[in-house]
Formats: sequence, C-alpha cells, structure tokens
Amino acid sequence: MAGSARYIGGVVAVAGLAAVAAVFVQLRRAELTVAEVAGRAPAAPSITETIAAARPSPKGPRLDVLRGRAIGATPGASDRPMIANVAIVDLDRDGLSDVVAADAAVNKVVWLRQAPAGTYTERAIADVAGPAHVHAADLDGDGDLDLAVASLGVLFPNDARIGAVVLLEHDGRGRFTPHVVLDQVARVADVRSGDLDGDGDLDLSVAHFGYDRGETRWLEKTGPWQYASHPLQALSGPINAEIADIDGDRDLDIVTLVSQEWEEIYVFVNDGRGAFTPQRIFGASNEDFGSSWISLADLDRDGDPDVVYSNGDAFDYATTSGRNWNGLQWLENTGGARFTYHRIADIPGASSPQAADLDGDGDLDIAVVSAYNAWSDPQAQSLLWLENDGRQAFTLHDVTNTPTHLLTLAIGDLNGDGRPDLATGGMHMSWPYDRLSRLMVWTNGWPGAR
Repeated sequence: MAGSARYIGGVVAVAGLAAVAAVFVQLRRAELTVAEVAGRAPAAPSITETIAAARPSPKGPRLDVLRGRAIGATPGASDRPMIANVAIVDLDRDGLSDVVAADAAVNKVVWLRQAPAGTYTERAIADVAGPAHVHAADLDGDGDLDLAVASLGVLFPNDARIGAVVLLEHDGRGRFTPHVVLDQVARVADVRSGDLDGDGDLDLSVAHFGYDRGETRWLEKTGPWQYASHPLQALSGPINAEIADIDGDRDLDIVTLVSQEWEEIYVFVNDGRGAFTPQRIFGASNEDFGSSWISLADLDRDGDPDVVYSNGDAFDYATTSGRNWNGLQWLENTGGARFTYHRIADIPGASSPQAADLDGDGDLDIAVVSAYNAWSDPQAQSLLWLENDGRQAFTLHDVTNTPTHLLTLAIGDLNGDGRPDLATGGMHMSWPYDRLSRLMVWTNGWPGAR
C-alpha cells in the first residue's frame, strides 16, 4: 500500500513538473519571462466573462447608403472566388484611387486601375503563391509606390516552409519587377513597412502564420532589395504585423495578432534602434476565440493608436457558420503600451474591421465584413456599419446580406467626393455558392458626409 502511495505520488510529481515545464516552454516561445507574465500581462478573460461583461451595441435601422457594384473579372459559373486581401491605393499616382488585390484562387496580385473615373481595368501584375496580403509603400525611395506581398505558399493549412516575402518594384510606369527577399519560411500572412531602426529607410515586419509552427520577425534593410532577418517570437498563427508608434516615444513599434491556440495580441516595444521587447496586451482563454484581424486607429481621438480587433474565424469547423462569441472589440491605448479592453458588438464571422468617419460627423465609425455566417438566414449580414456617437458608443447598422462570404475590406475615397468608400473581396471556400462576389466597390452616399 505504501509502495502504491509512493508510486502515485511520484506520478503526480512528474505530472506537475511536466506542467511547469510546459508553461516554461510556452513562455520561451512567446519570448516572455515569468516576471513579465506575472507583473505586466493582463489576465486572460474567459469567453464567458468576455461576453457577459459586454454591453453589445444597440441595433439601429438598416442603412442603404452604400451602393455596391462588381469590378474586375466576372466569376464563371463554376468559379469560387478567393480574394484574401484588398487595398485602396492610387498606385499610378494619377489622382484616382485604384484597387489592388491578392487573388488566392489564381495565385496572382491584381491591379484594378481606375481610368477614367468610375472605370476599373484589371490586370495581373505578379504571380505569387498563396498571396495573403498586399501593402503599398515607396520601398526603394524613388518616388513611386511599390508593393510588399505576403506569400502563404498555399492557402490551406500546411506546416511546410513554403512562405515568402515578395517585393514588387514599380518602375513608375506600371511595370513591376519581383524581388523575393525571404523564402523557405513558415507561411507568411502579413508584411508591412516602416523605419524600425531609425536609419531613414523602410524595414519590414513579417507575420508567419505557419500552421503548427509560425513566428514573427522584422527584416532590416541593408541595401537595395536586401534585408537582414531578425526573429522576434516563435508562436504559430500570426495574422497581422502592424507598425505604429504605440507608446508615444517617436519610434515605431510592431503590433501582432496571434491566432491558432494562442488568441493573443502583442506589442513589440521598440527602443528606437530595432531592439524589441514583447508585451502581451490581450489574451482570450478560449482557444477557439477565432481571431481574424486587427487594424490600428485613434478611435477615441486622444492622440495615440488604438487596436480594432475582430474574432470571427470559423474555418476550422465542419460547419463554417459563425459562433455566438464572434464579434468586434477595441483595445483602448491608455499610454505606455497599456490597453483597456472594450467589447463593441456580437457579429458572427466578423473580419477585417476598418475605421473611418463614414458619416462625416467628426468621429471614427467602423465598417466590418463577415465571411463565416449562417447564410441560409436572410438576416445574416456580410457587411455592417458601426456608427460612433463620438464617445465610443456604437450603433450597429445592417448594410447587406448579399454577397456572402466577405473576408476582406478596405476604406478610401474612390470617387473623389471626400466621402470614404469601400472595397471588398469574397472568399468562397464553403457553401452556399448562390451569392458570389469577387471584387466589389461600395460608394458612400451618406447625406452630407465629407
């Protein structure tokens, strides 16, 4: 009996040590110390606490002020559009905003040039395997806009090292030369540009989604289309790697959204010379929280960037409809890379939230799309508008339930009238296939908006 007791006690002790070891492994992967977790990281709210503590935005009337129309190639009867990302940018700098998109169905980056006003002509500008995100910037300092493209390699889950960062050098006349500056890495979901080491040129932040293995890193520009790689964190599932001065010290920090089993948001605080300290600013205890996107905006107009955050990914479910914990929230920047969590609304399948003054009243509203929803229900919305009252109390407005499966959203003035317009992309990986779209623009007709 005593021997059995000693055996059981030994098993319990070993299990306890294993649990402690597992914690330390996770801390190591996250590049966090025990002191940092105990002293600075916020407690991870349970999903029950998160939803119960929320005061969801009241429902307002349906809005018919966004008029949508398809642009670009028309999908065929058997086509399943898969637009992973869409951006609004005046790529040729002719004074008319264009649309650039990552078309994962055909593995191409496409440019829909607006010329003349209101007419969009599409052409492919590069072949990229599994394009996930397109970011426009003057990467070589020659006065025109180049493109930084995140390459997954393949759209669907895969742990092979097939990711890449592809930079498309623009000659200023509509021709692009590809430069692969990082390859044979975990699948890349995002790449952004900014001067991260204070030397006057544009470096890159990179989110490697991977699958079971992923990471976050930054690429230091060392010469023309040459970069040195600096790993920051070894966690699977990074979706975004935004760049902004988060803590107000006049250098650029990196903000990452890490999904998969982590469901966390990190700020990598920059010392101004490219040395970063990770700080977790949000973590959900629900491993199925479904993190789908972050964007940065000064939502409360207090002079620092806040984080607008959607959780609506349901692609890992057999039935890819949204979940009752999906929705929209914002993390209020309260200074020094400290944030306060606010739930805004429950939205099944929420994705790609973007902030802009959509109604011209001087505050920032939010537009958000839905990719995973109960599309057999005519009340299931694919595009919604959250109207800000100026004090960050939002009213939720339905916009449309057609088309379905909208994954990506961009905001910009497409027709030059001073109103923010929208562009959306459809990601039709699941049933039903009766309300398809590939690329659409939505003209803002809010009365008096400027």
